[in-house]
Amino acid sequence: MSSRASQALARPFTLGSAELPNRIVMAPMTRQFSPGGIPGSDVADYYARRAAAGTGLIITEGTYVDHASAGFSADIPRFHGEEQLAGWSRVVEAVHAEGGKIMPQLWHVGIQRPAGAGPFPEAPVVGPSGIGIDGAPGAGSPLTLSDIDDLINAFAEAAWAAERIGFDGVELHGAHGYLIDQFLWERTNKRTDRFGGDPIERTRFAVDIVKAIRERVAPDFPVVLRFSQWKADNYGAKLAETPDGLSAILAPLADAGVDAFHASGRRYWEPEFPESGSELNVAGWAKKVTGKPVITVGSVGLDAIFEPGSLSGAGAGVESIERLLERFERDEFDLVAIGRALLADPQWGSKVLEDRQHELIPFTKDSVANLH
Repeated sequence: MSSRASQALARPFTLGSAELPNRIVMAPMTRQFSPGGIPGSDVADYYARRAAAGTGLIITEGTYVDHASAGFSADIPRFHGEEQLAGWSRVVEAVHAEGGKIMPQLWHVGIQRPAGAGPFPEAPVVGPSGIGIDGAPGAGSPLTLSDIDDLINAFAEAAWAAERIGFDGVELHGAHGYLIDQFLWERTNKRTDRFGGDPIERTRFAVDIVKAIRERVAPDFPVVLRFSQWKADNYGAKLAETPDGLSAILAPLADAGVDAFHASGRRYWEPEFPESGSELNVAGWAKKVTGKPVITVGSVGLDAIFEPGSLSGAGAGVESIERLLERFERDEFDLVAIGRALLADPQWGSKVLEDRQHELIPFTKDSVANLH
């Protein structure tokens, strides 16, 4: 196992200006341990522990861009404000001191925000068309063109701040039915202006964010975009029904300056378009249709798939990663993000690479009780 795992996962990888020490990524997972939106020393230690133990790239929990409607909790970190950014700077220093790389995930929840939720209860709920991810009307207010301009600038400002305080790149949260995904998805985007229409036209919001970021940061500063077919309340949802449909959505984003795609699937071993006769998962297809590096994710190292409540304590045992290694050997994807398994065991990376998988710790409700 050690030799095979090392051959697949211990290889360095270059993503723009970021020289990653290996192929293991920490997946972004919301934790709500940042009162006032400020990541403290416990957050810095939490990420640094994983960097010290073999996780080559940390993608932080989602962190709100500078828009009053961006979030739903005062305990989720924000990526604006002097105290908040100072906290993130200390997180970066801690991770770098342990030899890891780190990117913030920039986030706006859009119509998934409950009315009156923090950190700014008076802010309205907004989205592309005032349509919920269940397809029902009356979910917040449609964004005006001026609102959209403000949001694009908020993402660009956050990316610029990330580069300024030493992060190694940024990830845009374009998955799981949140704001960027709401623009991409036909069900939630019924706009008749330039931000709506066919699949390519529905990419315009995300494309304009990427272009605005590219204008603000260095040419080799990595921009990753996370996308998914499934949504928070709809695991059968599809952004694209076919490989050509997926290409229509991802190609404009790649052309705009996305350096890598983080393809969020619930089960990394499942073929995304089985009717095509291919065993490629959604990350494999993203690489095939764009030619860009990809990160795969989805129940890696665990024997229970991601379900509602999985990050609230539904347990899962340790599972072999043989199937993952087989897919790496076929060059289906470039990096792998570890979620719940890395919450349970900060040393997941070093244990797998050093053939100590018998020491891996199962995921339980205790894994989410604190920042251990």
